[in-house]
Amino acid sequence: MMWVWFVLLYGIIKGVREIVKKKALEKNATIEVLFLYTLLAFMMVLPDAKNAMGMEPKFYLGVGLKSFVIFLAWIFSFRAIKKMPISLYGVLDLSRVLFATLLGVIVLQEALGAFQVIGLVLVSAGLLLLKYKPGNLFGKAARSGEEAQSRREERSERVDVKIVLMAFASCLFNAVSGLLDKLLMKDISSSQLQFWYLLFLVCFYLLFILVTRTKIHFFQVLKNYWVWILSLLIVVADRVLFLANGMDGSRVTVMTLLKQAGCVVTILAGRFLFHEKNTGHKLFCAAIIIAGIVIGVM
Repeated sequence: MMWVWFVLLYGIIKGVREIVKKKALEKNATIEVLFLYTLLAFMMVLPDAKNAMGMEPKFYLGVGLKSFVIFLAWIFSFRAIKKMPISLYGVLDLSRVLFATLLGVIVLQEALGAFQVIGLVLVSAGLLLLKYKPGNLFGKAARSGEEAQSRREERSERVDVKIVLMAFASCLFNAVSGLLDKLLMKDISSSQLQFWYLLFLVCFYLLFILVTRTKIHFFQVLKNYWVWILSLLIVVADRVLFLANGMDGSRVTVMTLLKQAGCVVTILAGRFLFHEKNTGHKLFCAAIIIAGIVIGVM
């Protein structure tokens, strides 16, 4: 069951990574951060290049497809994170559980047991309850002042529908990427997958910059230490996740539930680092989701 601990570690790092993304985007544009942090991450894995060689030609297409999926997922997620509260994004990100479970059942023919079904129901319920404040479930606020304050807090966190759709699109593409990880790790090593997918990803972002003629302020971005931290986190997180995918007994449906442990990290960071509102409500939703995660892996 070592893969369970690896995926839990990935989930925690994932939560921290969303915080670092938000911080990095406060200083630089989305494409600047995406390109530079991906390039730095690739440079960090270069010493392991010798272990990445010898891959059969047919697998380059699979890794290239994964890179393109991640290329799209990160563009959507970074733009969503920049425009919405980090705690809200952290909870919306849980929707990838639904996408990944559907893919795992349809493509990999994974069977869902009773505990997994109950877990998914709870995860879905927690996500849906995000739209409603707990106080509204049990009646109106006791005082008009509290009601007015509640309305002000809700208005302060309203997000454009387009941004929400970007967050959901990112979740869908990340779920597809997770499925490709599982399929590719049956035949190639974690070193091969990490090296080549980062190389392809750098090429995709470079091509995007050239086609769109986006100006990149290299030296300004290099001075943004959050970008360096982000690069290190992606290397560590991807390595432990790839190792987990390569272990016998690991399951996409269960792994997807475990990855969401980082949602609590983003909610607490939203409250204490970014001074966001409705923390109690988000923690209430997260508690339901975490209960679903626990039941889902029983």
